[in-house]
Amino acid sequence: MAVTDEAILKIKDMLLRGELRPGDQLAPEKELSERLGLSRNSLREAVKALELIRVLDVRRGDGTYVTSLEPRLLLEAMSFVVDLHQDHTVLDLFEVRRILEPAAAEMATVLATEQQLAELAAMLDQIGPKTSVEDLVKHDVAFHGTIYELSGNGYLSTLLESLSGRTLRARIWRGLTEENSVERTLAEHRAIVDAMVLGNRDLVRSWVTVHISGVESWLRRAGQTSEGWQDPTRQSAELPSDS
Repeated sequence: MAVTDEAILKIKDMLLRGELRPGDQLAPEKELSERLGLSRNSLREAVKALELIRVLDVRRGDGTYVTSLEPRLLLEAMSFVVDLHQDHTVLDLFEVRRILEPAAAEMATVLATEQQLAELAAMLDQIGPKTSVEDLVKHDVAFHGTIYELSGNGYLSTLLESLSGRTLRARIWRGLTEENSVERTLAEHRAIVDAMVLGNRDLVRSWVTVHISGVESWLRRAGQTSEGWQDPTRQSAELPSDS
């Protein structure tokens, strides 16, 4: 095992044992390296790595602290990596959404109150056949985000929000180029909510899978060329950005 990896594991062990908690300041480098039986150089490299993934916060002139360790903060690094690879992995992102979102929706079905489900259903009344693509996508993001939150799992919710944001360009492009996209989206969202209200977890999983697969299948068809698959959402300079 590389010495830097060993240093990372030792700091991780301190976190797991509760010796270090969110917001705690690490001991000075010399003291900590001696305590852990590490060289100061390997400890320094481990701290840099843990800072990159938002486990540690190095404050120049002050010291090194454990971050809040909140899910959203820890997953920012993953979001950054996904951003770097979006041009080549948009289909992979949809595949991951297709695997994870049905599970999140099933969890939400179990945990959501009648009031929360009523509020989710009320969101469907905010769009109609004349809704613009921009408003449709805003509704889609809010709708899925609400289900993520209702799952009750902060890590799953944050991960799905990150993946959903990275597939936004494809959803906009589909709305611009495919007929009846508003009606189709609304009908599928309503079917998901109806299944949740019924408490039918299998039906919820099925409808969410169909919903995500629809965009994925459209994207595969739209990007198919004689030279292989190319992301069609990258072919128009006029397409709105993901941010």
